[in-house]
Amino acid sequence: MISIGLEQLADSDVSLQGKRLGLLCNQASTDASLRHSRDVILDAYGEQLTCIFSPQHGFFAEKQDNMIESGHSIDPVSGLPVFSLYGEKRKPDASMFEHIDVLLIDIVDVGTRVYTFLYTMAYCMEAAVEYGKQVVVLDRPNPIGGAVEGNILQDDCTSFVGLYAIPMRHGMTFGELALYINAEYKIGANLQVVPMAGWSHTMLFRDTGFPWVSPSPNMPTPETALVYPGQVIWEGTNASEGRGTTLPFEFVGAPYWEHDAILEYLTKTELPGCFLRPLVFQPTSGKWAEEPCVGFQIHVTNPETFLPYRTSLALLQAVMRLYPEQFSYKKPPYEYEYERLPMDLILGDTDLRKGLEQGTPLVELEEKWQLALGQFLEKRKEYLLY
Repeated sequence: MISIGLEQLADSDVSLQGKRLGLLCNQASTDASLRHSRDVILDAYGEQLTCIFSPQHGFFAEKQDNMIESGHSIDPVSGLPVFSLYGEKRKPDASMFEHIDVLLIDIVDVGTRVYTFLYTMAYCMEAAVEYGKQVVVLDRPNPIGGAVEGNILQDDCTSFVGLYAIPMRHGMTFGELALYINAEYKIGANLQVVPMAGWSHTMLFRDTGFPWVSPSPNMPTPETALVYPGQVIWEGTNASEGRGTTLPFEFVGAPYWEHDAILEYLTKTELPGCFLRPLVFQPTSGKWAEEPCVGFQIHVTNPETFLPYRTSLALLQAVMRLYPEQFSYKKPPYEYEYERLPMDLILGDTDLRKGLEQGTPLVELEEKWQLALGQFLEKRKEYLLY
C-alpha cells in the first residue's frame, strides 16, 4: 500500500513547530485507516490547528450540484471554525487567513481540469502570497494515473472550471499541479509539497490499496473518476450525466436518444478500452427526473487503452448530429459564469465545440491540439515528483 503525504508529514523536512495551522480538506481527507486528516493533525500538533477550510460541495461533501453554496460553520468534532471556500467567497480573505501561519492542503482530486478543487487550491496559494502565509500540500494519488488526454484550455474559456492552460486529463497529482501552477503562472507562493511513498504514475487508484472515500456526492467510486474526464461534458447539455442514479457519469442518456442509431454513428471513431452497453435509466433527480432515459453505461474494459475524453466527445457528436432538434446546450449560469456558454467553459475551446457541431471527424479535431499538448507534456516534466 502507498503512504500519502498526510502520513509522511511527521517524517518530512517541513517545519511546523510553533506555527498556527489551517487545513483545507473535506470528508474524503482520510489516512489509510480512514482517520480524518483533521484528527491526524490534531493528534500531532494539538492546538496549533486553528481552523479548517472546505471546497465545493461542503466539508461533508453533502452539496449535490454546481453553484450550491456552503456557509461557514463549526466543526462538530474539534469545535474549530470551518471557512467555506465555495460560498460568499471562493478565495480566502484576510479575516480567514489571520488565524494561520501555514495552510495545509489535503484534498482528494480526480485528475480532471474542470474539477474545482484545483482552483480552490490556486486561490489559496494566491491569498497566501497576499497575506504572507506558507502553503504545504500533502500529496495524494491522481486516481486515474498519469495518462494525459485532451485539448489545452484557451484563454477565452477561462472560468472556475478552468483557470490554466492544461488538458482535460492532466495526469498530475495535486502536489505536482501546485508546483506547476505556482511556477508557470508566477504565483510565487511559499510552497512545499510532502510527497507520497510508493506511488507511481502508472497506478490507478485500485492499484494503491488505499481506501476510496468519495470527494464529492457524484464521485462514488474510482471507476466514476476514470470516465469523468469525458462524461463531465454532459453537464453542458440537456442530456443526463447520470445524476440521480446509482452510477453518475457512468450512465448517460436522454429520452430522445436511440441505441442503434447512436451505435452506428460511433463506428466512425475507434473507441478502445470500453464497451457502451445500451440501457434505459430513470433519474430520481436532476435532468429528466422520473423520466426514462435511453442511453448507455460506459464499461471500462481496459483502463490502459481507454480514452475517456475521446469516447464522450464521439458520443456527444453523434447526439448533436442525429438529434439537432432535440439536443440543446445548458444555458448560463454555470460555475459563476453568467454569459458564456457552459459547454465552452467545459471543453475549454470554442473551436472544438464548433468542429463537433459541423461533423468534423474526431481524429482531425484531436490532431489540432497535439502540438499544444506536446508542449504541455514537455513543460510538466520539471514538476513531476514520481
